[in-house]
Amino acid sequence: MTLGSKYQIDMCHGPLFGKIVLFSIPLMTANVMQVLFNAIDLVVLGRYASYEALAAVGACGSLISMILSIFFGLSVGANVLTARYIGSRSHKEIFRTVHSAMATALYGGIVLAVFAAIITRPVLVWMQTPPEILPKSALYVQLYCAAIPFILLYNFGSSILRAAGDTRRPLVYMLFSGCVKVALNLFLVRVFHLDVAGVAASTLISNAISSALVIRALVTLRDSTRLFLNNLKLYASNFRDILRIGIPAGIQGSLFGISNVLIQSTINSFGSKAMAGSAATGSLEGIVYVAFISYYFSVISFVGQNHGAKKYKRIVRSIFYCLALATLTALFFGWALYFAGPYLLEIYNPDPEVIQWGMIRLKYLVTTYFLCAIMEVLNGSLRGLGHSLTPMVVTLLGACVFRVVWVVWVFPLRPTMEFLLLSYAVSWILVCLVDGGILQIVCRKLFRDAAHKPRHSCFVTVTPR
Repeated sequence: MTLGSKYQIDMCHGPLFGKIVLFSIPLMTANVMQVLFNAIDLVVLGRYASYEALAAVGACGSLISMILSIFFGLSVGANVLTARYIGSRSHKEIFRTVHSAMATALYGGIVLAVFAAIITRPVLVWMQTPPEILPKSALYVQLYCAAIPFILLYNFGSSILRAAGDTRRPLVYMLFSGCVKVALNLFLVRVFHLDVAGVAASTLISNAISSALVIRALVTLRDSTRLFLNNLKLYASNFRDILRIGIPAGIQGSLFGISNVLIQSTINSFGSKAMAGSAATGSLEGIVYVAFISYYFSVISFVGQNHGAKKYKRIVRSIFYCLALATLTALFFGWALYFAGPYLLEIYNPDPEVIQWGMIRLKYLVTTYFLCAIMEVLNGSLRGLGHSLTPMVVTLLGACVFRVVWVVWVFPLRPTMEFLLLSYAVSWILVCLVDGGILQIVCRKLFRDAAHKPRHSCFVTVTPR
């Protein structure tokens, strides 16, 4: 497939390391900036509203993540399929995948928005959200639901651009919409005193802008990934493949969300100030997560394209480079954030007790986040190779079920915040060990199958002298 844009990167030819870095840095920057823009929601509330408003929005994070996880997983399926078909130069299948993906985002986003708005209050009650902040939390999530179709359109559109090697334009679009969000936050909260309603409204408008810009990029492409709005429909075989790869990824994210909701409900039992400190820290630790998660998306695209092109040695090298880069990134950002924690948490809320609770979470999560980075790259590698069900099952047992068991049976033995948060690091280690072994088996099988193919296979090439 000929590259249709100067923004795209050829993943199947040339040096890998530099291309992975070139691909990942805009994605990492976009992710970090998006977290910072979202953090401004909490900063504005903490400074110009009250700690109850801050706690109300913070308590919704795990719920919102759980609601969106299935469709975010489907966008991973769209990414894998588009990358694979680009690598194999299957132009018809690229066209069908792109249009099936965007139709899923639009129609699914509308259905999800309605469903999420209905279940919001009962779930927040189940999470033991304190009565004094429950109305604000429910209002925030219900208003946030209106933004869900735009959020999904941006994510699916960005996944298609990533599959073709373009991570720069989504960065530009996110920066522009993020600046709009910041301006609206200050205007609606500080001037009109709308607190959580103002933050939710700014989220809706900024996501509408970013999704419109991504769609505009797709409809102006000049290759097989171009989007034609009049052909926006579900193509059965491609939609089925998106579901096959994406649903396990989405279920995994939702199960993480369920276990995190359970942990959040336990944090809620420590009181509003613990919730506020955890909310502020959760916003900060998101910076570390989205910094290394860029290599999860990188390995999916690079492995997917090279799998389609049957370039197996490049697959292994892509995995190795992404593992190394993700680990180093998580270590750097994690420890830097921990040392700067007291000063950063004071920006959110100057209450010493809120800061103290926040520092406990920083100590036990961000300093061990490199384990999560390794886990995510291993998961992404398996998904790029088309194995989506296996990492879901491993993660379900090794992380989600394990954390539930920890909260229900282990945590009561020592009911402290420190002991509760220790469950994260232990679960990451378990998943890394199992996923690493499975990935080694899959890669060995690729090389073994390639070795038994005829010499005219794409794996064996003759270099002209």
